Amino acid sequence: MTVEERIKSGELYPCSIEGDDEEMAARRMEAKELLYDYNLTRPSEFEKRTEILKKVFAEFGEGGYIEPPLYCNWGTHVHIGKHFYANFGMVLVDDTDVFIGDNVMIAPNVIIATGGHPISPKLRLAPYQFNKPIHIGSNVWIGAGSILLPGVTIGDNTVIGAGSVVTKDIPANVVAFGDPCRVSREIEEE
Repeated sequence: MTVEERIKSGELYPCSIEGDDEEMAARRMEAKELLYDYNLTRPSEFEKRTEILKKVFAEFGEGGYIEPPLYCNWGTHVHIGKHFYANFGMVLVDDTDVFIGDNVMIAPNVIIATGGHPISPKLRLAPYQFNKPIHIGSNVWIGAGSILLPGVTIGDNTVIGAGSVVTKDIPANVVAFGDPCRVSREIEEE
């Protein structure tokens, strides 16, 4: 099994920077270098920012914009649809795939984390890790300071309230918030 297959398997695997193969280490460094450049762009450098994001991410749809600073592990596991907007301080722990639909808005300081570690202290000391993809539908709004944990799916048109910790799937067309995040009500046409 290749390193890429291992980190996308969803199973526990031994993880350490020292254990990475050279290609994976080079990919991670390239993402960090590009994000460094991105985070130091001038506010007026829209085109330069877009060019960098198209190099960082697997997909970055037209009309997308992300306020710096932006942080991610790889970038190459992130798939972003059209007309995406993220405010300051988005963190993508993209050790496996993150899929984001069209017309998604992300408020400041949101963390999207596909990677986790086992509860067992012995396994954490090894160290071991697991990764599960995150899916965010289209027309979703994620409130400030929210955290999305490995493996969750958020359905189309849903609003996640500020400060939420999303530990389980949230269906389409609802308002959900809290720690843990729970559905509060359905979104009705008004």
